[in-house]
Order: sequence, then structure tokens, then C-alpha cells
Amino acid sequence: MLERVAKIPVAFTVNGDAVQVRTWPMMRLLDVLREELRDTGTKEGCGEGECGACSVLIDGKLVNSCLVPIAQVAGADVRTIEGVFADPRFPAVRDAFVRCNAAQCGICTPGMILATLALLAEHARPTEAQVREALAGNLCRCTGYVRIFEAVREGAAGCCAGASAGGAGHSGGGSAGGSAHPGASHDGAGGSSPAGGSDRTGGAPASGGGAPA
Repeated sequence: MLERVAKIPVAFTVNGDAVQVRTWPMMRLLDVLREELRDTGTKEGCGEGECGACSVLIDGKLVNSCLVPIAQVAGADVRTIEGVFADPRFPAVRDAFVRCNAAQCGICTPGMILATLALLAEHARPTEAQVREALAGNLCRCTGYVRIFEAVREGAAGCCAGASAGGAGHSGGGSAGGSAHPGASHDGAGGSSPAGGSDRTGGAPASGGGAPA
């Protein structure tokens, strides 16, 4: 079917750089990022908008790039995991994920950190309920979420401590990137999302998993 549709030019911004690609209008943003722009930190997990591994920020909104046709991002600002380093919150979040052993295989880690930074852009000191809601669209297929929640809370505390000490302030729309991937296991049970459904569709419907006890 793609062969019957003409390719179109699509210009947008990725991590602050203006780019233009020529591709089919319904090509997934995920595929364009990974295959054409080589931003391979954005992962494919389920391909159905359920797991959050492909999360990116489009104009500051956290969405699943596997559900977004490339034509939809014309003129938009896209932030991926590779654009994280300019976000002043990232060092505290990265260190917290490593310290709390909140990463295992690493496939879900970019999306988890992006979701965390998006949360902290809105809530500098998130509650437990806000943390669970923010990570509702991210699945950890290895184990569970207790240490991930702990890392988010510690990362938030680190950001606040840095700001109060005269360190880097908060910047909106940050994205998240690479993290060490220690092999330590998580607490809790895996296989389901940490909270109820989350809308990261960029216009398409999605559903979420159930919260662990």
C-alpha cells in the first residue's frame, strides 16, 4: 500500500536541530527517528502504544511515537532520549535510577526517564499518586516498579536540592536519555503498568495496564 502513496517532505525539529525527511505520510515517527535519523535511543517495544518504550516529547507532550504518523509532526518540536543532556534535571534523575537499581535490561529505561522528566516539569515534588499516574503508560517487562518509583522520588528530591543550592533550575519540555543499566533486580511484580491508563497517543486511542498491589 505504501508504494501507491507519494512520499512527502516533512520538516520538523529534533532535539533542537531542524530536519527534513521525505517519506510516506503514514510512516511512523518511531521508524523515521530510528531508521532515517539514527536516534536509536527511542525503542520499539509493543508497537501498539501500550509499553512506553518509544516515548518522545512532541511540543512538550509525552507521546508514544509508534502511534504518530510522520505527517502529524510537520513543524513540531520533537525531543527524544538523545536530547536529554540539556535538561538540568537529568543528572539527578540519572543518578537516582542508577543508585536505586531502577534499570535492568534497559529497554524501558529511556521511556521511564522521559516520563519522569515530563512529570518533574509539572510537579517539582510529586506525590506517590502523581508518580504512579505519570508512569502509567510505561511497562517494565523484567520485574516491577517499586525501585523505579523510588528513583523518581529521589530524582525529584535531588532536583529540588540542586535548585535550592543555587544549582540548575527547571527547564520545560526536557527529554530523557541514556542511563547505566545495572543488572540488579527490582522489587514487586512485573508485566503490568504501574497505574491506570495513560493517553500518550498524539490523537489515537490507547489503553493502560493495571497497578500492582
